[in-house]
Amino acid sequence: MSYTNNPGGRLYQPYATPAMDAELRSFMLRVFNTMAGGLALTGVVAYAAVASGLYAAIAGTPLLWVVMLAPVGLALFLGFRVGQMSAMAAQAAFWGYAGLMGLSLAGIFLVYTGDSIARVFLISAGTFAVTAAWGYTTRTDLSRFGSFLVMGLIGIVLAGLVNLFIGSSALQFALSVIGVVVFTGLTAWDTQRLKVMYLDNGGAGNLAIMGALMLYLDFINLFVSLLQLIGVRRD
Repeated sequence: MSYTNNPGGRLYQPYATPAMDAELRSFMLRVFNTMAGGLALTGVVAYAAVASGLYAAIAGTPLLWVVMLAPVGLALFLGFRVGQMSAMAAQAAFWGYAGLMGLSLAGIFLVYTGDSIARVFLISAGTFAVTAAWGYTTRTDLSRFGSFLVMGLIGIVLAGLVNLFIGSSALQFALSVIGVVVFTGLTAWDTQRLKVMYLDNGGAGNLAIMGALMLYLDFINLFVSLLQLIGVRRD
């Protein structure tokens, strides 16, 4: 099965056999299952870090900055290097990153109520599922929106780093709103990109792990943006 771009900017499907479609669905299912496993590990580590007092011990030391910023550096490293890693190393790197992200996000259990976190997680999951399904099934070429989404992502990262030092609530609110829009769009775009990349190379080069990492980051950032917007803080 192959997809090409027509002059109208839409993806069309010249031909497809049931076997090809089954292989593509199997690949995407593997990607989403790996992503879901990473999210589960992140949640377990985050809760355990708070329950054990580990996060509270780190919060009072400079190590907190390492914990908060290390996932950003590791995500950039994996983004550039995961394709060149062995399958075992790529798997280990992904699970290690998911665990580190859990430690980084543990503080949300101290800031927001448990019910609020669960509710926002379900909203995020529903939004992600609908958007990913649309990205997988649509014939519209979403690549034309890619540059705008990437610019939005870069802007969020840079403004977020600045806001760590100035602590502006207005800027944080704006970043959360923009974040919901950007990461919802990235979910659809990344899903379609994965489908096209698989059809181009058959899933070679740790594409499944790369895809799981892409979608994992989309979900985590969508969840955090929504939590900052509608989450209920503890008294």
